[in-house]
Amino acid sequence: MNIAVEIADVAAEAAAQTSEAGPAPKRIVAGFGFWVFLLSDIVMFAALFASYAVLVNSTAEGPGGPQLFSQVSVAIETACLLLSSYACGLMWLAVNQRRQGGFYLAAVVTFVLGAAFLGLEIREFSDMIARGATPQASAFLSAFFALVGCHGLHVTVGLIWLVVMMAQVAFKGFRASVERRLLCFSLFWHALDIIWVALFTVVYLMGVRS
Repeated sequence: MNIAVEIADVAAEAAAQTSEAGPAPKRIVAGFGFWVFLLSDIVMFAALFASYAVLVNSTAEGPGGPQLFSQVSVAIETACLLLSSYACGLMWLAVNQRRQGGFYLAAVVTFVLGAAFLGLEIREFSDMIARGATPQASAFLSAFFALVGCHGLHVTVGLIWLVVMMAQVAFKGFRASVERRLLCFSLFWHALDIIWVALFTVVYLMGVRS
């Protein structure tokens, strides 16, 4: 009971300090709200990972990971996405320093590397489908296409978002509202990078090993 009272007192004191300081800046509120969105997105990916883990051996006597995955192609994809994440970090540094030239250079590099990743992934899908490894061929392939395709869809959305942000910077400059949107984009892109590292490990590395 005493512990509960102490916790309540601390919470009340923190609330009083917050009210005295005024509302939180919009940048902090936007960042927090977007983190909540990213966490919900990660929950969705967690469900897709769980489905894949359950169905990875359900190949219906068809091809599995060792027969379908190209480690060279996937390694190039991974390098492209990791480098694009690094370029995205440089882009955010340019935003903080109000350097439009540096921002556009880093944004273009981020876009090109992200588009290269997406192009390699689409080529991988088309090669698999040409060999008869379609989503309806087995439960394993259904889970694979759902998981990897969902990540690819997120990358596509991120690329479109980046183009829109480049246009907004061109017309509006580094306004506070534009800066908040760029912050959210940066969080989104880095989250995709983290998810891909997990996907690369679970699907491709462990898939070939099995």
